[in-house]
Formats: sequence, C-alpha cells, structure tokens
Amino acid sequence: MEMFWYLPTMGDGRYLGTSRGAKITDLHYFRQIAQAVDRLGYTGMLVPTGHACEDGWIVASALIQATERLKFLVAVRPGGISVSIAARMAASFDRLSSGRLLINVVAGGDPVEMRGDGIFLSHGERYEVTDEFLEVWNKLMTGESVTFQGKHIQVEGAKLQYGPFSRQSPPLFIGASSEAGHDVAAKHIDTYLTWAETPAMVSEKIADVRERARQRGRSIKVGLRVQVIVRETSEEAWDAAHKLISHVTEDDVNEAQSLLHRFDSVGQRRMSQLVHQHRNDLEISPNLWAGIGQVRGGVGTALVGSADEVAERLQEYADLGIDTFILSGYPHLEEAYRIAELLFPRLPVTYSAPPEETKWVAMGELLAENRKPKP
Repeated sequence: MEMFWYLPTMGDGRYLGTSRGAKITDLHYFRQIAQAVDRLGYTGMLVPTGHACEDGWIVASALIQATERLKFLVAVRPGGISVSIAARMAASFDRLSSGRLLINVVAGGDPVEMRGDGIFLSHGERYEVTDEFLEVWNKLMTGESVTFQGKHIQVEGAKLQYGPFSRQSPPLFIGASSEAGHDVAAKHIDTYLTWAETPAMVSEKIADVRERARQRGRSIKVGLRVQVIVRETSEEAWDAAHKLISHVTEDDVNEAQSLLHRFDSVGQRRMSQLVHQHRNDLEISPNLWAGIGQVRGGVGTALVGSADEVAERLQEYADLGIDTFILSGYPHLEEAYRIAELLFPRLPVTYSAPPEETKWVAMGELLAENRKPKP
C-alpha cells in the first residue's frame, strides 16, 4: 500500500462548523504538514483545487525545497487552462522537484464555480475537453511537436522546449464516477481514484473502469480517498467522530446539502445520496461513517474505529485491488502523526525511495526563443 496525505488549503481545525479550534492555514503551517508527512513515510500529498482553496500550484511549488521524497498530487483543470501552458507548468515543476509531480485531472463539479472561472460547458462536454486535452498533453510530454484540431481544443506547432524529468508525463490520476469519466480514465489515466463508498459500491466501479481499460489494451491502478478517525479503542474513535461535528447544527446541514445539490458531479451526488439515505444512522457500512459529508463536499466518509478495526477495513479495500490510499483527518498535522503511528505498523505500507537528482546541463539562452545554441 502507498499512503498519501492531504494538505488542507481550504482551512483546518478540530471541529466542523465553527472557528473554535481552527488553525492558521498559512505557508508555515503547510510546511509543517509537508515536512511531517515527508518524514513519516507517506508517499505523496494531495493538494486540493477550487475557489475554496489556496492555489495548488503556488502552494506545492513553495514546498518543493521543504521536502525530500514527498510527491505532490496537483490538479489540472482541462476546461480552464491551455493544454500547452499547463504542460509547461507541469514539466518545470517535475524537473525542479526531480520527478516528484503527480497530476490530478479534474473535469469539474460545481457549475456555479466553473461559470465564475469562465467555463460554460456541460458535464459531457467537460469530459470531451478532457479527452482531447490529454491526447495533446501526452504527445507534448514525450517531446512531439503537436498540431491538433479537435471539437474543443486546437493547437498548432505546440511543443515543450524543456521536457519533464523522465521525458514522459508525470503519472495521471482522476476521480470520476460517471460513464464519461470512466471512459477517459480507461483511455488515458494511470491511477483511477474513488471516494470511499461501501466496499460493494467501490468494487463495482473498479470492475467497470478496469474492464474499459482492458478493452483498450491497458491496465490501470486504483486509489481510494477517505477520511480517517482512528484511536487506540473503538470507543475513543467514535467519541472523536461525534466531537468533530458537535458544533454542526441542523441549519448547517440543510444549507450545505442545498449547496452541494447544485453540483453535477456524479461522485458528489453519490456522496450526498449516502448522507441522505443514512441520515438516522450515518455508519453506512462497518466502521464507514458519513457524518463529515453532511457539511463537506468531496469525500464525506471516514473510517472510524480502533487501529485494528481501521487497518482491517483498509485491507478489505486493498483486497478489491486498491493500492493507493489518500488519507486525511482533523486537524491534519496531528492526525498525520497519529495515523502513521497507529496504522502503518499494521499494514504493508510501501515507503518511497529518495528521488534521483535532476541532471542539469549548461546550455545558454535559446536563439530567438526557439533554437538551442550550438555546443
């Protein structure tokens, strides 16, 4: 198992629904988390995206020199940025970090947010854009000069002057629950991500994505995004879960669910449906609790229990074919330590080796910004 952590650039604290116990989420705090996660043995860290967050590329870039092994899973939004500009950003980050970049392909989710960013595309159109974007992206990353005329994307003579660390695209991740999303994953993606639903629901999604990939002659890895509330005993863990939402009111839940209802993300709708269907008993399967999803978008489920219980549940997901786990917990600095202490010794965790250093070559300035100077 490879264990990732989550950087809370949209805010952090001990409780949901209140500023009591909140953290100051500035660069110093992000650096604390990144360095702790790096030392504890997590493989990577998800840097979130969206209007509720600090910009992921700026934050991740600021943390390169504060870390040694940690990989950064940073979002690219195909509908909101030029493919060649995004590829240049990614290639530079990948070289400067000695190959520690992972790409989280985000097709969208909240139509209101996307319209604010100038994106006026339907759910299906966004995946059409994503498909075209990744076709051009992968060619650029291998050094091709690309001319492409698609339905949504057109480039002429696009090329990277400076390629990524390994002369190929950093590994691509995507979280998607729709058929269109599964098709894009099967065609382009290295690791398919799902939020933590019941094992039966997750198993069904994995089987569908892998079958679509098999039909294209590809294989695909699978990752799980889940919150974790783990303590030495089950009673302590459930007490911590209830404390986490102790300041959340019925009005908070109703307002949050109303806002989340406007999302056209199939994954978000599935999360919201789990909360709605289990409103009177939020433990939707053994040790899987949907209490966070009452007021939080994205992954709203948490594994709650003793170290042995949570380790067993994670192993059950691993037995479905999942080998990458993106974990989080409130507050994120303290819980990164707690989870590493209680869970890592109970699981077959794979620790990342130090990256190879980038081999820099003195070249000089490009002639007319296009041709490399003679040796």
